[in-house]
Amino acid sequence: MPQFDGKVAIVTGSGGGIGAVCAQAFAGAGAAVVVTDVNVEGGQATVDKIRADGGQAEFFAADVTEAAAVQALVEFAVDTYGALHFAHNNAGVLGESARLTDSDDATWFRTVQINLGAVYLGMKHQIPAILRSGGGAVVNTASYAGLVAVPFASAYVASKHGVVGLTKAAAVEFGKKGVRVNAVCPGSARTQLNIERVAGNPAIEKAMTDASPMKRFVEPEEVADAVLWLCSEQASFVNGHALAVDGGALVQ
Repeated sequence: MPQFDGKVAIVTGSGGGIGAVCAQAFAGAGAAVVVTDVNVEGGQATVDKIRADGGQAEFFAADVTEAAAVQALVEFAVDTYGALHFAHNNAGVLGESARLTDSDDATWFRTVQINLGAVYLGMKHQIPAILRSGGGAVVNTASYAGLVAVPFASAYVASKHGVVGLTKAAAVEFGKKGVRVNAVCPGSARTQLNIERVAGNPAIEKAMTDASPMKRFVEPEEVADAVLWLCSEQASFVNGHALAVDGGALVQ
């Protein structure tokens, strides 16, 4: 387990699912964590869990598609804890399931705004703060669908491919200055959202788990392990990488 004593992290979309588990993992490794989400109840629950386990955390409600909110979030982290070393841009949505030609325009563009635009805004404001703090790392949540095509999810696929490209661009620009930027690309995860999707429908669950040669969901804790590793000194020469956490789905 990496040790992040004295470090400060922001985790977006941490009111539940992978984001909540990643926020808890950062805190468990010693970092002070700023939890942020539009889901106030979920975000506060994450903070409460971290504090109950002896960690440091504060909640800041923010819509990370809004530039002013993202700027205020970063300022809150620095004002509260004195620095910023890590950012995990995790907030995202699945969007609608539809053929490209049948997609709703507003939903399509909103999906891209949340999944990709929020990562852009996040890094735009996070990276200067990380530089002022002496350097660190950013990890962006892309997806298995950011590396391959998935049918009936054009906005999700396009946005997650965009996250991978944006990650690489930022890595080239800031790696030499002391900020490494990588992406994590999970397969289907055992989150509450996916549990609800497959409830009572074994065919959907089988299709999702069969995508991996390991024939199961990825656990959120396994994604968190990858995120923390990418932020750690153990990954000190890993920059601009899109790390698949998919049980080998890409190679079968």
